[in-house]
Amino acid sequence: MRRICLTLPTNRPCAATITAVADEAAYAVRHFDAEVHLLILDSCAGPAHAQHAEAVRRMAPDPRIVVHHLDEARQRDFLRRAIERSGAMKPDLLLDLMLPAGLSYGACTNRAFLLAAALGCESVHRRDSDSRYQVVDGETVYPVHHELLTLGRRAADAARHVTETALAADHMDRRVAMVGSSFVGELSVDLGEILRTDPAVYHDMVGLWAPPHWSGEQKRQLVDESFRGAGTDAFTTDHSTLTLVDPMRVDMCNIAFHGVHEQVPLPPATDTIGSDYFLIHLVHDAALPGVLHNRNIVNFYTGERRTGPGFTAYQLRFVKFLLSMLYFHDVYDHMARSGASLLDGAGQVRASAVARLARRSAGLDRSENVRRLDVLDASYRALGGRYAEFADLLAQHRERLLDEARGDIEDFALLTEAWEPLVRAAARTPVPRRR
Repeated sequence: MRRICLTLPTNRPCAATITAVADEAAYAVRHFDAEVHLLILDSCAGPAHAQHAEAVRRMAPDPRIVVHHLDEARQRDFLRRAIERSGAMKPDLLLDLMLPAGLSYGACTNRAFLLAAALGCESVHRRDSDSRYQVVDGETVYPVHHELLTLGRRAADAARHVTETALAADHMDRRVAMVGSSFVGELSVDLGEILRTDPAVYHDMVGLWAPPHWSGEQKRQLVDESFRGAGTDAFTTDHSTLTLVDPMRVDMCNIAFHGVHEQVPLPPATDTIGSDYFLIHLVHDAALPGVLHNRNIVNFYTGERRTGPGFTAYQLRFVKFLLSMLYFHDVYDHMARSGASLLDGAGQVRASAVARLARRSAGLDRSENVRRLDVLDASYRALGGRYAEFADLLAQHRERLLDEARGDIEDFALLTEAWEPLVRAAARTPVPRRR
């Protein structure tokens, strides 16, 4: 029986999503020879945490499903013990990177990776609190179906369980490292109001995601595809492809990893959307097999990101994402050139190679990011209203944001260097029990 970790990190009220993910766990054990550890990493306090605890209490008991509902205090306790056991040189810094004071999409998923190792799980399957599952003819469409059919299998064996194979023969002996799909519904990044207000400004802003040397046509294509997932088409019938998965075709609300997450972490940058997408690129560039399926999750927005402090915080996360691209495009380019040489003789990613690329990128000239901030300043001011007010805030913090973008890639390099010993230590560290 395989043991898997189905995880839901959350910092917002989401009792209904917890119940839905528990139903996916039940589907997994009904249809596969699996034990599911349902891991809820809960950063909420007060009433929201109590609602989540109540949702956990209402779950139908099943001996093959083990639920772990951990608040931040218990997460911190686990991390402190695992970091100490790892013998890391900078334990306090590592703890801050794993459980920072600010919001970090990468750090919350890294915590899931370590806890999965502690629980003896061979794979991690991540869902998000602001998403739900499609329902077709009364049947819920669960991504774990495709994940458990193929994840961790030799590609040659997984080929029997997919609709089509588009993988070179010399990759067929490698194991499937990632299975994923995308989402339908609203844009994954809440920029719809900007698109409706001024499509030209939207193009200028989102186009900053692209490497500066791209042609105008390449940038237009990127803008047209960005943040749209699989569009709005509803699920009708299953389709899956064994391939080197295009990072633009999958989303972190609908993803599962095998092996690679124990070799390299996600960037722990705070207040930065997209900081959790690195492994998707690594799997592709290292030529590790993946499966792309079409059981897309439904994305929706929570109201807090559109009003008051929530609006400001969300726009800041978008800006920091764009600034991070100076460094990540460089890392991605070098990973793509390295290809399978990123792997060792056992077919596992060499973390030292990834860390070296991240450290190298930290020394890049940041004039490209200065230009990004100039374009953003003009764009936000052209939109007027609260966007112009946000431009004033950006102007006040330009130097800090430039410094943070460089510091974030340096932190990623440091965490990557410490990661494999930390995973091994986590595997020997007991997980705090639910009170």
